[in-house]
Amino acid sequence: MTAVEIGRALGARVIGIARGAEKLRTIREAGAEEVIDSADCPDLKAALRDLGGVDVVYDPVGGAPGAAAFGALRRGGRFLVIGFAAGRRPELPLNHALVKNIAIHGLYWGGYDQLEPAALRNSLSDLFRMFESGRLNPEASSPLPLSRLAEGYEMLRSRRAVGKILISL
Repeated sequence: MTAVEIGRALGARVIGIARGAEKLRTIREAGAEEVIDSADCPDLKAALRDLGGVDVVYDPVGGAPGAAAFGALRRGGRFLVIGFAAGRRPELPLNHALVKNIAIHGLYWGGYDQLEPAALRNSLSDLFRMFESGRLNPEASSPLPLSRLAEGYEMLRSRRAVGKILISL
């Protein structure tokens, strides 16, 4: 959700990929111009190419979806490795990265506190400015009391959560 909002705030045409009507509606409301239901898409790479291809892939999922999105990158594109929610890393054909001049960047934002603290501070400042100007509207769709912590974890594990889950103490 935040990646969709940040992309839109930076002027990108965002293509959101999610599973199910509720999640698709939510990412469209967050600013995605196009949405793809991963449950009804037998060929994600072709679907992305049909939309004109992509310049940047923000991949928190990995596995086959990440590899498919990588295949839809245009020349000079960027592939941001954010995580592996699918449980596997994507198998990326590095020869394509070479001949298409694709940059692959692993990004663990929390690691910047030691790697480059100024970059972390500056990015946080930029995010707060976007929020203060109304360009970011983070939403916690599932606030739960501490007594329902296990339920919140199950929502994450089963991918039923839309947006963040907040646990109140």
